[in-house]
Amino acid sequence: MRVLHPRDAIMASSDTHLVPVQEKTMKDFNERVAAITGAASGIGRALAVRLAEDGCDLALSDVDEAGLEETVALCAEHPVKVTQTRVDVADRAAVHAWADEVVAAHGKVDLVINNAGVALAYTVESMSYEDFEWLMGINFWGVVYGTKAFLPHLKANGEGHIVNVSSVFGLVGVPTQSAYNAAKFAVRGFTDALRLELETEGSPVSCTTVHPGGVKTNIARSARLDPGAAQAIPGDDPAAAFNLIARTTPERAAATILDAVKHDRRRVVVGLDGMLFDLISRLPAVTYHGPVTLAARLQRELSKLFG
Repeated sequence: MRVLHPRDAIMASSDTHLVPVQEKTMKDFNERVAAITGAASGIGRALAVRLAEDGCDLALSDVDEAGLEETVALCAEHPVKVTQTRVDVADRAAVHAWADEVVAAHGKVDLVINNAGVALAYTVESMSYEDFEWLMGINFWGVVYGTKAFLPHLKANGEGHIVNVSSVFGLVGVPTQSAYNAAKFAVRGFTDALRLELETEGSPVSCTTVHPGGVKTNIARSARLDPGAAQAIPGDDPAAAFNLIARTTPERAAATILDAVKHDRRRVVVGLDGMLFDLISRLPAVTYHGPVTLAARLQRELSKLFG
C-alpha cells in the first residue's frame, strides 16, 4: 500500500421493545474514509474524485495500476489522504488483507463501495466454465469478500455504509448475458438480505444496491465476447459501440450513488435506461420476453451476415 500524502456520537432511538434502531448519520463525507474497488476508471474513478472534492479520505484499489495512478493524481488536487493498492477482488485473502491495511493506514473506514466488475457475452452453451468462474469471481465473490472483510471494521467504527454495485442486468435477464445476469442478480439478493439483517439487529451500518444502466466506462474494453456476438456489433470496436448507446456519464452515476448513500436508500437505479429496465422488471415476463427474443434473433441473423 502506498500513501500519497496526509492532509458523533451515534444517537440510539427505538420505536420497538425488541431491538434499538440506530440513527444513520452518513449525511456528508467530509473527514470520512471511503474504500473503493475498481477505482482505476469509470464509476470508481468518478466516485473517488467526487468524494475527494467533498473532503473524504480514500483507500483505492484496482488491478489496473496505471489507471489507479491516474485516479490518485486527480484526487491529489484536493487536501485528502489517499492510499492505493493493487487488489484482485476475486482473491479472498487479498481483499481481507486490504481491509485490515485500510484501517491501519486511515484509522477507520466509513464507506465501502464494491464497484469492480467485468463483462462477458456468451450463450450458456458456448460459454466455458473458466469464463463463467472468472466473471463470478469478480462480479459476485468480489462483492461478498469486500462486504465481509469490511463489515466488522464498519461496526467497530460505530457507523458506516456499504454500496454494492449490481446492474440493470440484475433486474432483467438478457440473451448472451447469463453469467453477468447470474452475478448481478446474486449481488441484488445478497445485499437485500444484508440490509434486512442489519435492520433486524438495529445496526448503525447500512447498505445500498446500485443498478446502473449504460454508463460510459471501460468495462466493454475488458469484456470477453463470443466471436459471433462481437461480429454483430457495428464497427471494429465493441467498446466504442457500447459507449455510443451508454448515455450516462460516470460523474452523473457517482452523484446519484452518493446521494443514495446520504438518503440511506435500499436500491437506486442509475440513468433513464436504468429506470426503463426497472419498470420492465415489474411487468409480467411474457410482456417483454417476446420483444427481447425477437431482438436476439435479429442480432443472430446479423452475426451470420457479418460472419
